[in-house]
Amino acid sequence: MTIPERLRAAGLRPVWQALHERLSSGHHVSRVKVTGLGEEEQAAVADLLGLDRYPGPSFTLDVARLERVLGGGGLDVRTVTETIVGPLDDRRRRRAERNLEREALLEWFERHPVVAAQPALLALSAVRAGRDLLEHALAVLAALPAAGRPLAAVAADVTGDPHALDDGTRLSGLVMKALSVLYDVPPPEGAQARRALWERAGVACDALSTTVLVAGLRPAGDGALARVLRIWDGRPSVITLAQLQQDTLELRERDVHVVENPTVLALAQQRFGTSCPPIVCTSGWPNSAAIRLLRSLPGTRLHYHGDFDGEGLRIAAYTMAKTGAEPWRMSAADYLTALEDRSRVTLPPGRVTDAPWDPDLAPAMRSEGLAVPEELVAQRLLDDLA
Repeated sequence: MTIPERLRAAGLRPVWQALHERLSSGHHVSRVKVTGLGEEEQAAVADLLGLDRYPGPSFTLDVARLERVLGGGGLDVRTVTETIVGPLDDRRRRRAERNLEREALLEWFERHPVVAAQPALLALSAVRAGRDLLEHALAVLAALPAAGRPLAAVAADVTGDPHALDDGTRLSGLVMKALSVLYDVPPPEGAQARRALWERAGVACDALSTTVLVAGLRPAGDGALARVLRIWDGRPSVITLAQLQQDTLELRERDVHVVENPTVLALAQQRFGTSCPPIVCTSGWPNSAAIRLLRSLPGTRLHYHGDFDGEGLRIAAYTMAKTGAEPWRMSAADYLTALEDRSRVTLPPGRVTDAPWDPDLAPAMRSEGLAVPEELVAQRLLDDLA
């Protein structure tokens, strides 16, 4: 379409620029503010609109009046603006498309098996990241704890790139954020803090100092670890990650109970002595040794119990997700029963995230506002073992 040269005059350029900006919003436009006009521009506007005086440095343009001035003939405000300035945008439509894409991404993220099993990770939904980056981060989290493998090996296993988790990469930053959310600790600042967080997740950890506390394990087999545990005859023992990397344990029993706190295991030892049933203690967040042990007990059912507080729920969700353990007296009803003697319960629960195994548990804890340490219900747990 041919645009008359009078409309292309330099003095009218601010008018078309202002129209282009407003029309690109995607909304209906009836009036447009035009600013920064010098005398030459004011004269051009007055001539175009047939004004009897200059409009001033700033004025509000009536779009309908400009349409009448253009006088038809295939000319309209949008056509002239696009021809002189360039194609119009539609920011409203693009925002709507981005919102739909974001909603679809959030729905996918919330339904991802790693997030569904560990709802604390929902905090990452506020992070601006694409699906590919989130998929890689969740794949890394699914591969942890790493049983002492070097960081580059973990990165290569998950992404195919041994440098994908190097300091400074977006993936490394996102996984660090996820681990700090899971463990409820501040995001690491500095290389030493990042190494400590990786080690907590089992990456390049010391296989000799990484240990798990057990009782009641009398495995079959001729391996060194099995023979040592049989010599201890069910008494509390400490197993190192290095030992677990050498031997696979085969238990005669079909049920193994897992607790969060060493006190519960000590009470079980006092009550049952050498007849203690199989118990594994995670001592808080399970390390690589604990996870490796629980994953390497073929034919057993794992039953997990921990603290009724915010961190206890996150530890429980993590342990169950990593090992396939079932909840053991970890329901909302169990929590409320434990509160019957409120004189013994005084601590707040801290930040409470949802419990995938019981949707009523977290709301009950938020409502009651009290934490129940595992030690306070130890006698009920030992009665189950008996």
